[in-house]
Amino acid sequence: MSSLQEKITAAILTQIRSRRSSSSSREQASSQPSNAAAPAKLREARFSDFYAVAELKNRWGLAADSIENWERLWRRNPAIEQNGVQPPIGWVLEANGAIVGYLGNIPLHCHYGNNTLTAVAAHGFVVDAPYRAVGLSLASAFFRQKGVDLYLSTSAIEAVGKIAVAFKSAPVPQADYDTVLFWVLQPYPFARALMKKLNLGPTLSRVGSIIASVAIGIDRILRRRWPKPAPSLYTISEIAPNDIEDNFQTIWDKKLKEGPRLFGDRSPVALRWHFDIPGDRGCARVICCRKNEELVGYAVVRSDTDPKNGLQKSVIADLIARQDDPAIVRALLAAAHGHAKQSGSHVLEMQGFPADIRRVCAEGNPYQRKYPACPYYYKAADPVLHKALSDGAAWYACPYDGDATLIRPSYSGVSQKMQNSALESGRDSILADVPQSVGTEVC
Repeated sequence: MSSLQEKITAAILTQIRSRRSSSSSREQASSQPSNAAAPAKLREARFSDFYAVAELKNRWGLAADSIENWERLWRRNPAIEQNGVQPPIGWVLEANGAIVGYLGNIPLHCHYGNNTLTAVAAHGFVVDAPYRAVGLSLASAFFRQKGVDLYLSTSAIEAVGKIAVAFKSAPVPQADYDTVLFWVLQPYPFARALMKKLNLGPTLSRVGSIIASVAIGIDRILRRRWPKPAPSLYTISEIAPNDIEDNFQTIWDKKLKEGPRLFGDRSPVALRWHFDIPGDRGCARVICCRKNEELVGYAVVRSDTDPKNGLQKSVIADLIARQDDPAIVRALLAAAHGHAKQSGSHVLEMQGFPADIRRVCAEGNPYQRKYPACPYYYKAADPVLHKALSDGAAWYACPYDGDATLIRPSYSGVSQKMQNSALESGRDSILADVPQSVGTEVC
């Protein structure tokens, strides 16, 4: 006879699957081409498309971006500055003068052994329902780019993953990338967010939140669900991303020499650029681990609040330890856990990273949740490189890669005066052709 807990779990899962099936049916019906839909034309995106793209994203519930962030991604991108080549910022589908589809294209540098690879990360793939059938032309334009070594899709939902596979991409082979490890720091807010997601109604939600939070609190204590304390021989400090100094180059150079694995560029310039998001609604902090004043490891922790359920979540966006030393990793995990608690986060998450680092993480008995499908896909232009990357040991995949933590919800700080000044300058501004009646939100 099944336990009460099993019966409750089965009932909840049945309800979730029922809603997913209903939602999927509605989405499939709405995505059928309309006879009244105007024909759409594919073209490269322009900076002046920002507001139209933002409106399209908003219609489909994608995170808000800022016009300053477009400037950062495609004007101040270290990968563009080093290559001296300006690739497309993306592509749009345009129908009757309106943007009905978009796919962003972010240039990046990756390293594999002694080779520096030119990479591009897809971002913000969104198409209005009547144009879903022709939306594949956006993906086709992305994969047809010349002069690219590696094509990445690092935050793909299940449907986008299937499109990536259709264009001969493969899911990242690093073990358990689709499994998130997490610690609950504040049981009641976490339980309340869970009940809200299940949409059980006010009364059931309140009762369920209380029961679940008590159960989680007890389980956390009994199973000691937290990272092990940091060894005393390491010194821990915390800085802002903008304060990353050139000594980070030393640990980065040493990391590249440890073995041939695929890394996103972690030079000091790239790190500062990656986490310096204009108008960022969340925050990022760099936890530094030193031994005898030498930097031997660091972790970057991002903290954001989900506007839908109010859950504040901290994520280990990046973690580098000399030789993947377990003692250094333990020190960084303990410090990240302490930082997340102090910042008021309800949950601390860790996704990706090689097996050696995940094993250290598992010592703290984290909970686990699994994505419906792998969110990370790759395609190498060179078949030999693509085959080499089919080995999971060749990867150091984590949220630092691609657009997973590169773009976050942000506020715009562009004033009307700045818009007028940019337009009057006559340059190919990010604000060119933007109607002057469009308002901006000031942080």
